[in-house]
Amino acid sequence: MNEKRAETATLRELLNRRIGVVVFLGFASGLPLALSRGTLQAWMTVENVDLATIGLFSLVAMPYTLKFLWAPLLDRFTLPWLGRRRGWMLFFQGGLLVFIAAMSFSSPSRAPMAVALFALMIATLSASQDIVTDAYRTDVLKEPERGAGAGVYVIGYRVAMLVSGALALVFADHIGWRQTYLIMAGLMTVGMAATLFGPEPAERIRPPATLQEAVTGPLKEFFGRPGAWVFLWLIVLYKLGDAFAGSMTTAFLLRGSGFSLSEVGLINKGLGLGATIAGALFGGVLFARLGLYRSLMMFGILQAVSNLSFMVLALAGKSYVLMVFAVGFENLAGGMGTASFVAFLMALCDHRFTATQYALLSALAAIGSVYAGPMSGVLAEQFGWAVFFFLTFLAALPGLGLLRWMKETLLQLEHAERPAV
Repeated sequence: MNEKRAETATLRELLNRRIGVVVFLGFASGLPLALSRGTLQAWMTVENVDLATIGLFSLVAMPYTLKFLWAPLLDRFTLPWLGRRRGWMLFFQGGLLVFIAAMSFSSPSRAPMAVALFALMIATLSASQDIVTDAYRTDVLKEPERGAGAGVYVIGYRVAMLVSGALALVFADHIGWRQTYLIMAGLMTVGMAATLFGPEPAERIRPPATLQEAVTGPLKEFFGRPGAWVFLWLIVLYKLGDAFAGSMTTAFLLRGSGFSLSEVGLINKGLGLGATIAGALFGGVLFARLGLYRSLMMFGILQAVSNLSFMVLALAGKSYVLMVFAVGFENLAGGMGTASFVAFLMALCDHRFTATQYALLSALAAIGSVYAGPMSGVLAEQFGWAVFFFLTFLAALPGLGLLRWMKETLLQLEHAERPAV
């Protein structure tokens, strides 16, 4: 099995139809995010909307955290075109195009309620698109392709966030907000074309027969497996050290090391994005060669060790060489770890309930990033930057220890083939 995997683990995995479609679906998933959050906040600021209103607008992001609530509907029901997943994808992408375009004809200062409604609809449709896109990616990719698929999806997603974030602000400064949002709406056709071109999964899976089965079935199936609770702990712990370090990296570079805003923007954001993309791509290719367990272990170790590079920078003081190394190493390792981790989440899903199970597991995986931020600030202030980054290294060790303890279980999961239902 390992020899066969090694033979197929080449760049050809990045060139087949399934992988190619996933790149553009990642772009379609990442594009709407900033348009109802950071970019919209910039638009409101430029139009002198008061800070209290800007703060309230952050609530429109709630659908991203609650999307698991309606995921069972997308497992249970199928639209009468393009199959079980692609029909919903095209529906949500079309809705996003319409509402992003509609927002372009509004004004946060003159019609804040209309803009709020459009932003909420964009966030809801975007979260729903994420549900079915994650499910489609899980269903359509073969086991050796999952790492590469996860990697290129991250690339498409990050590029889209750059386009709808930084590039959109540049556009708005030159051609105005209306034209900018119309361009962003037009870019949703990239995802629609990918959906139309995308293949159907090789296995035909029977969806849940009732809505009750769609709601309770994913939980019964998952918790009916041996070691289900241990899998949940691994999901929470695997990227915990990465979440702790990432929540304070920008603050450390600015306040702890004394780099300027331009230097942090160019190196931490620019180089960091490039390193993340390279890591996701390289990690995806290596995943097919190494398999699930070895990828998770190797990339997890690299993630943990990369945090120590910031400890070295904190001890050495302001150093451009060390900053470039630390930022590059951390983002490269993080991209590789993300590729393997997403592939791990895909491997845990039963194809009857992919939408619901992936939505629940990914929400669980976000716990670390949500709660690490407040604790990170306290730890950095209490112990100093060098000790803080050493503590982030230590925070990564329980996940690696649990991963090692689960080796045999993960190897069985890696080689398991789920029967069609």
